[in-house]
Amino acid sequence: MDPVLLTGELTLHGRVMPASNATFVGEIGGRRVIYKPVAGERPLWDFPDGTLAAREEAAYLVSVATGWDIVPLTFQREGPHGPGMVQLWQEPDPVQEAVTLVSGHDVPDGWRHVFDGLDDRDHVVSLIHEDTPELRRMAVFDAVVNNADRKGGHVLAMPGGHRYGVDHGLTFHVEHKLRTVLWGWAGELLSDEDRAVLELLADSLDADLGERLVDLVTYHEVEATRRRLKRLLRVGALPEPGQGWRAIPWPPF
Repeated sequence: MDPVLLTGELTLHGRVMPASNATFVGEIGGRRVIYKPVAGERPLWDFPDGTLAAREEAAYLVSVATGWDIVPLTFQREGPHGPGMVQLWQEPDPVQEAVTLVSGHDVPDGWRHVFDGLDDRDHVVSLIHEDTPELRRMAVFDAVVNNADRKGGHVLAMPGGHRYGVDHGLTFHVEHKLRTVLWGWAGELLSDEDRAVLELLADSLDADLGERLVDLVTYHEVEATRRRLKRLLRVGALPEPGQGWRAIPWPPF
């Protein structure tokens, strides 16, 4: 990491509105960043331990360990409103959409259907997402970190086909809380690539990665991550929505 990002002046240019937690757009050494101060986090009854900023950094470390580059560079440092999470800004392609709504049940080729609903005029619409390896990797990643908030707007469709995921403050809970709009591969078998990456990730969790995560989330949450990873490999398939919890984040966008 460029040391300037850790020590350079963080200048704020504006606040992202609306956002449930204080989120600012800023700049460090000429590089645009997102800054979320811990002081601006809204307390959550079901995520009482630690900070959302630490969970975002933990998700980044898991992303690095996979080699899939799902989470943009994320770290913690001091800022104008105290310590918080800083993430390198990524500018998505304005003409691409990885997750969207279509009228009726008209799912085009190359897309996966997630669920149907009604719009503000009571017309049937379907939530769909693209069927690409880049987005599928994000679905596998979310299953590992137990992402409780994968909204459509948290997927950045980058030029050239890469897909970044952002907003990982609601991750690593010990209870199963996977809430996502990326259910299009639910129940499908893991690919050879998935298995190879997950096996390497399991090894990393038993070594340096596990030690680093314990500094960011609780010991029990790291152990729960190990168990989820082992279960994924044992079952050999992506998880499916189950009974007893809300499987789609609200709002989905």
